[in-house]
Amino acid sequence: MASFSPLLLLLLISLSALLISPSQSADCPSAKFKNNKSFNNCTALSNLSSYLHYTYNASNSSLAVAFIAKPPQSGGWIAWAINPNGTKMPGAQAIVASTKEDGTPMITTLNIKSYNELIPGNLSFNVWDTSAELTDGTLTLFATVKVPEKAESTLNQVWQVGPRGNNQTNGYIMKHEMGKENLAAYGPLSLAGTASTNTTNTTSGTSGAPLRIGDGGHVGLFSILLLVLGTLLVF
Repeated sequence: MASFSPLLLLLLISLSALLISPSQSADCPSAKFKNNKSFNNCTALSNLSSYLHYTYNASNSSLAVAFIAKPPQSGGWIAWAINPNGTKMPGAQAIVASTKEDGTPMITTLNIKSYNELIPGNLSFNVWDTSAELTDGTLTLFATVKVPEKAESTLNQVWQVGPRGNNQTNGYIMKHEMGKENLAAYGPLSLAGTASTNTTNTTSGTSGAPLRIGDGGHVGLFSILLLVLGTLLVF
């Protein structure tokens, strides 16, 4: 019978943990949502201490998202947007989460024609299943969008946070700050969940990614695991 070296056993356990555990970056913590929704991917966005959980459904070209951020003040707003024709704010189609006078979270949509022209109403693509949650001053907006045809495998996303406005219930929002992080809150989003410029991506969200031997990273770990097992059997 083969004798098992303690060192090899420790290595085997470590590799097994890497193989079966979901790839969840410490920069993008898992989240348990009140509505029990879960997503396949999580991205720690590069600015404004915000996160995007998302799942792309290739069968109907839809993208389900949960955008998490904290407004700069109580009663403020957060927004996540897709820009079908550009990379920054002008032309972006935004989904906005804010709160009513009684503190109840609400969702509105904005067509951002330019920095000075924001039009509440329908976007250039379909949006459904919208809702919002407020927890300890942090807002989460949920939505499912029809991915624009031009997007193919990558979207141009824009995100933002801002202060409370007097006419917020009717869809109008106050101007956000023009700080460095605010002006840099945009970047590409890979629908497949791979790394993109300006973001840190992982392959699992709240529910974790299932083990798929076909994944490149998992194949490498699986091969190493088999090698270690062979070594244990020999010695």
